[in-house]
Amino acid sequence: MRPFRFGVQFSKSQSGSEYRSTVKKIEDLGFSTVFCPDHFDDQWAPTVALTVAAEVTESLKVGALVYDVDYRHPVTLAKEIATLDLISEGRVEFGIGAGWMRTDYESSGIQFDGPAIRIDRMLEAIKVVKGLWSGSSFSFAGEHYSISEMVGMPAPHTEKGPPIIVGGGGKRVLTAAAQAADIVGLNASLHSGSVGPDTALSALGDRFLERSKWVKEAAGDRFEDLEIQMNTFVATVTSSTSEADEMFEGMAPMFGLSAEQARTIPMVLAGTVNDVCEQLLNYRDLYGANYWVIHENEFEAMAPVVARMTGT
Repeated sequence: MRPFRFGVQFSKSQSGSEYRSTVKKIEDLGFSTVFCPDHFDDQWAPTVALTVAAEVTESLKVGALVYDVDYRHPVTLAKEIATLDLISEGRVEFGIGAGWMRTDYESSGIQFDGPAIRIDRMLEAIKVVKGLWSGSSFSFAGEHYSISEMVGMPAPHTEKGPPIIVGGGGKRVLTAAAQAADIVGLNASLHSGSVGPDTALSALGDRFLERSKWVKEAAGDRFEDLEIQMNTFVATVTSSTSEADEMFEGMAPMFGLSAEQARTIPMVLAGTVNDVCEQLLNYRDLYGANYWVIHENEFEAMAPVVARMTGT
């Protein structure tokens, strides 16, 4: 089993000084990584925010969770990430995805193609980015991108480029992630383009067992080299186990679930410090998940769990 580490999804602050102070605190509390999402709603632009985060910290890794390939040509993206990896001296994790939030596309006027096309485009983009980070002249002729004898410059600090994160909830994207990525995110299904009751049903524990099986089968011998990441819906430390039980009982009906079903969702961590640590150990045994991402409003409450579990 890979040792635990933890990241924080952090989208914006009230000011630059507050953002700098917060990412320093995230580092001081023992988190491995600060991530920024990539949407057109009320959040900061990820590359700018991550550059600032890298500049004011010493060991904290930075990454988008995840860049939507439909918003940027992979040649541009490869150059931006290589530059960020260079100036941070190798502290970048490169998350890339096929896009899912329908409202982003509708509000921006970007065409929201079907999932098969978007996944095809993402897979081509990964090939382009890797080729441009190879240090050699690179050409590519695909359905969506065409590259002619191009050398990616600057070269990233990390040889062959930063580790790549790809996540998803369906078999095709997880199969591709297992074969092409370094970090595989096990997610609920976002096929509908929004978060709703169908998402909750797709987040039940038995569905994650199925996803874990897909990844293992597709990865083959390289499975041992992969990190398995889980991006939480909720991560909260309560004063008692019964308080967490009440939370599950109150939350479950909103998503058409029973409390028993809700307790199986690995994307929800809730209970005392001991309870949450036991949940993490159980989910690592079940799914191999060692890399857990929580949200900006939860990281201070989760700090005792991070202190206890990091590296174990």
